[in-house]
Amino acid sequence: MFLHRRSFLKSTFAGTGLVAYGLSSPQFLTRAAAATPLLDAKGSRDTILVVVQLTGGNDGLNTVIPFNDPLYAASRPTLKQKPSDIKKLNKDIGLHPVLQGLAELFNEQALTIVQGVGYPNPNQSHFTSMDIWHSARLDGPYSDGWLGRSLGHFKQGSGSGYHLGNQGEASPLALTGSIKCPTITSLADMELRASGHTNLDRKHQREIIEKSGQASVTESSSLLDYVQRTSAGTFSTVKKLREIAKNYDSKVPYPANRLAERLKLAAQLIDVEIGARIFYVEQDGYDTHADQAGNHSRLLTELSSALTAFYRDLKARGHAKRVVILTFSEFGRRVKENGSQGTDHGAAAPVFLLGESVNGGLVGAHPRLDKLDDGNLIHHTDFRSIYSTILDQWLGVPSNKIVGQFQNLQLLKKT
Repeated sequence: MFLHRRSFLKSTFAGTGLVAYGLSSPQFLTRAAAATPLLDAKGSRDTILVVVQLTGGNDGLNTVIPFNDPLYAASRPTLKQKPSDIKKLNKDIGLHPVLQGLAELFNEQALTIVQGVGYPNPNQSHFTSMDIWHSARLDGPYSDGWLGRSLGHFKQGSGSGYHLGNQGEASPLALTGSIKCPTITSLADMELRASGHTNLDRKHQREIIEKSGQASVTESSSLLDYVQRTSAGTFSTVKKLREIAKNYDSKVPYPANRLAERLKLAAQLIDVEIGARIFYVEQDGYDTHADQAGNHSRLLTELSSALTAFYRDLKARGHAKRVVILTFSEFGRRVKENGSQGTDHGAAAPVFLLGESVNGGLVGAHPRLDKLDDGNLIHHTDFRSIYSTILDQWLGVPSNKIVGQFQNLQLLKKT
């Protein structure tokens, strides 16, 4: 009976392989066994994309602020920011006062801000709009995501994806495709767990399976050889991860918040050269219908401090040139604040890209406040043109096969 190589590998890991030795593998190993490249394989040091999703609809108008437009202050009687407090990017545009770290990265040309991003006929449902951003399709069914589809186009053995989230949480639609992208919460998820009754039994079990993975193999393409080669890489990765977890000491302090913890985990996995090309992280809480000022300021503080620490850490370890960080939200908020000192679901909003390989600066004009669509900012840049640029110029995947035909933007330095 014909047995597909990936199916064979999965069944081997899940059933007769590790279990036969009395070992239970971390779930991520079983799910990603066929996708995770060997540590030293070609492509294991390729470019990396880290996506940060701002869940709930971030208020882009109070993130990137046209402080000289009198309609801004008039539309935001309680939510407007004082011009003297805003982090000025030029004579008209500035960042929210708490975005100190991102303002510094902007001045270092390590932050690109694409203004006025959205899509035609914007949908103001959280779920549908998020599906549209995840799938890069305006109409359903939303069965797979743009990143999940991309993984199947990476050159052989060069990439995999990880969702850094809560225990038991499913990977987002954006990562859904033919190659599974597991959710992990910490490096502890990656420990091999032996089931022997004594420490000596467990030690022997680990030695047996590690020796099995290290056994010499021929150049033939038999399934057994493939399993052995993959096992060798997997256990080498686990061993290295164990050392990293024990010894990782960031020279850059991370703030104490959930987003920063997940980005620090991404930094650890990038530093260990696990071979992943995509990491996906979420920050929740941006649905600010009421009492927005304090909540939004807290969220932006966490975002700025976490992203800045992550970038500084990557730079200190020599990875900043091969990592691009993309932030997005499913939509912005309406221009006028509501009666609850909050803002309701809107449309166009800014998108951030960070890294040493971005061009830096502002891309596109700020959407006009005197020309709205039912109270909403009008987008001028389709988000799929950003995806297209990242796919073609950063991940090396033909964008037309993933998102269709969209013109690339001037977002990244030429290599």
